[in-house]
Amino acid sequence: MKAITYVAVAAVAAAAGFAIFRYGVQPRVASAVVAPAAPETPADTTRDVPTVLPDFALLDREGAKRSVRSWPGKSMIVNFWATWCAPCRREIPLLRELQKTRAGEGFQVVGVAVDFREDVLKYATEIGIDYPLLIGEQDGMEAVSSFGLGSMGFPFTVFTDNKQRIVATHLGELTPPQALVLLNAVNRVNSGELTPDSARVVVAKQLQAMDPHEDHDAGTPQESPRT
Repeated sequence: MKAITYVAVAAVAAAAGFAIFRYGVQPRVASAVVAPAAPETPADTTRDVPTVLPDFALLDREGAKRSVRSWPGKSMIVNFWATWCAPCRREIPLLRELQKTRAGEGFQVVGVAVDFREDVLKYATEIGIDYPLLIGEQDGMEAVSSFGLGSMGFPFTVFTDNKQRIVATHLGELTPPQALVLLNAVNRVNSGELTPDSARVVVAKQLQAMDPHEDHDAGTPQESPRT
């Protein structure tokens, strides 16, 4: 059974190989959600992206089925990853730090591992992942597809406000400066200062102004000036 599932996972990994290289090695925000489409874009790629966090359920660490919406009132940072994905592994320390430092603001990190359960549990124990995990193989891939973005690489992170409305998505390895921009935008939506749509415009502008070679180890995200 594992061999059969492995073929399916490997097929997805192969199909997303270019995306993993492009977005993992050269991180950028997924244009389908947070960046305005270029004038030459022939089609509207945002039409199938949900505005609210899709309600999917996968097994948690204890083997119980758990919905990704099990944290009502929280601003969600939902991170899709796999143990075989190098950029995913590199960004886990940042996600742990965000859970530690931003929980008081109402943020909740949830890792969605699209991988073999035994591999995920072993790796999570080895490196000390201390935020909730949801784990799935084929059902994990179906959870990814619920965001309407088609084939893509990992990691992939979804940011919601405290009403579970999707504020932004990020495709590729998340850096501290990028996290700062995204979390500040979520806070501004929660406060009523911005709508999710206007927050995406602000996020796109701030991220486009960043140095693409900004150091991934720039430290823990702190407050930044508003735009």
